[in-house]
Amino acid sequence: RFRGLVSALSARRNKARRDAVTEAPSRAGHLALADNARWCHLMERPQRRAAVALGSNLGSRASHLAFGVERLRQVLSEVVVSRFVETPPEHAADEPLFLNGAVVGVTCGTPEGLLEALLAIEFERGRMRSYPGAPRTLDLDLVLLGDLIVESPALRLPHPRFRSRAFVLGPLAEIAPSLMDPMTGKTVAQLNDQLR
Repeated sequence: RFRGLVSALSARRNKARRDAVTEAPSRAGHLALADNARWCHLMERPQRRAAVALGSNLGSRASHLAFGVERLRQVLSEVVVSRFVETPPEHAADEPLFLNGAVVGVTCGTPEGLLEALLAIEFERGRMRSYPGAPRTLDLDLVLLGDLIVESPALRLPHPRFRSRAFVLGPLAEIAPSLMDPMTGKTVAQLNDQLR
């Protein structure tokens, strides 16, 4: 009888977990809130700090970045936002100036799920990929996700070029100087100092 009670309670707990996942709110037509504390607890997933670089050099740049930040608040918790800084384009000097920034927040989502959410936010804001390096309304790059190292056709973590980009490291160092690059063992602040 005791075993039957334990079995019934276990089945009820598992059903509650499934229901929590099924009922997790969907925001902005993309990924459900993977950072939701209750959802993370029920799924027993570790929470990690995610660093996302933002950029825009088309149209109302500040509005595009503000839109990106607002959407990221629906995907990440404990969000911290850097100041926005104007920077020249990385490749084509004749393209419009960029407005860049960074966001750091907490999630228990997978790297692939977070990438999918970022791409959906870009698409929602009218991001077009006409050619490599084309001007964009909103660019969201997943730079770091805790200590994860990912090498796949779709995603590389840490971002392969972030160590050489002042427009990424500067804003990141402002809000999360102690974030660690798992490949070099250096902090964001140290990497930023190396570029100066």
